[in-house]
Amino acid sequence: MIDLQILRERTEWVRQGISKKKFEVSLDAFLKVDGERREKIRHAEEARARQKAANTEMAALKKGSPAFLEKVKEMQAVSAEVKAFDQEAREIEEKWRALYLTIPNVPHESVPLGKNDKDNVAVAHWGNTEAISPYAMPHYDIPWFSKAIDFPRGVKATGAGFPFYIGDMARLVRSMITYFLDEARKNGYTEFLPPIVVNAESATATGQLPDKEGMMYCDTNEGYYLVPTAEVPVTNFFRDEIVEEADLPLYRCAYTPCFRREAGSWGKDVRGLNRLHQFDKVELVKWVHPKTSFQELESIRANAESLLQGLELPYRVVGICTGDIGFPHSKQYDLEVWAGGQKRWLEVSSCSNFTDFQARRANIRFRSKETGKPEVVHTLNGSGLAIPRVLAALLENNIQKDFSIKLPKVLHGYMGGQTTLVVNDNK
Repeated sequence: MIDLQILRERTEWVRQGISKKKFEVSLDAFLKVDGERREKIRHAEEARARQKAANTEMAALKKGSPAFLEKVKEMQAVSAEVKAFDQEAREIEEKWRALYLTIPNVPHESVPLGKNDKDNVAVAHWGNTEAISPYAMPHYDIPWFSKAIDFPRGVKATGAGFPFYIGDMARLVRSMITYFLDEARKNGYTEFLPPIVVNAESATATGQLPDKEGMMYCDTNEGYYLVPTAEVPVTNFFRDEIVEEADLPLYRCAYTPCFRREAGSWGKDVRGLNRLHQFDKVELVKWVHPKTSFQELESIRANAESLLQGLELPYRVVGICTGDIGFPHSKQYDLEVWAGGQKRWLEVSSCSNFTDFQARRANIRFRSKETGKPEVVHTLNGSGLAIPRVLAALLENNIQKDFSIKLPKVLHGYMGGQTTLVVNDNK
């Protein structure tokens, strides 16, 4: 949520900011209801004050006296008035909150202007896209691919977008996850193993609701959601808490399977590992002091980049423009890895600063040393990293003439000294 005071006092600044995003919202409708809400609250408070005063006056009167009986009638009338005003306040509160939740975060001034993903800006490159295997091919065209990553049997067991990873391929995925977590620990992140289902309050706090209902799997019996990313449970770890300012910044990382219903279109862009309903990802999450959050964004981006460098995968950093940036985001970078077989860039990480937007929804604060009062923290997160497209690029860029895969050095130890992935397609 955006600070209410800012919404009320800097309305045009907020209006101009959110007009650059792709989300439609009526600030005027919200502010109208906001004014009505404040009026209802004022009426209820004034009625309660009259009720309290009448109660005090009645206590000083002799029971049964004409003045006492008259005051009883007055009390009954005031009590009915308080009850009515409280009911009106509760009703408008629901409408007010629903509108409040539709207002997206304002993009930071450094975010490039644009209407859609075509206006995103490449801000950095690493590695040589030509220095890959001369035998590079799309991962889904490798002759043994279905023996190592079985989509048809995944369809049989569950449905489209839920593959089985088999043998050394499963081991490779596990090795990558462990590598990502170990590197995060070296960078100061404490590892979490969080729940993979969350309630609606958690999804609302991080901005998935009310925005991405159609992308999440929901258990309608319990009202729980399968996590689309570990960002959701991890960010909510400190919900409704006040942390110590001296403890900031707080760094956490977590591995979870992630579940998204967005897959389902057809074509090469979603073939193989390019888009799945279930995938593995390590997430990096930060709670930081507002004064340092944009420095922390550059830091979390560097943490994610270092993983791709370790895997020796060429990549580029893309600054997401105002028309493509997410609902709760203030500023966002995407990391895109070069998949040499498909000859295109694949997004493998988003690194984002939400400023106080998520923390205000989640009521996560710190007590300021300067003022002694609670203030809202800033939250950030970054994928560090998502497995499927990183794995796709690793396979495509490192395939050898005999269709074996040369593994990057950083994974040799995790693979028990194995330097090459060989899949026997006769089994």
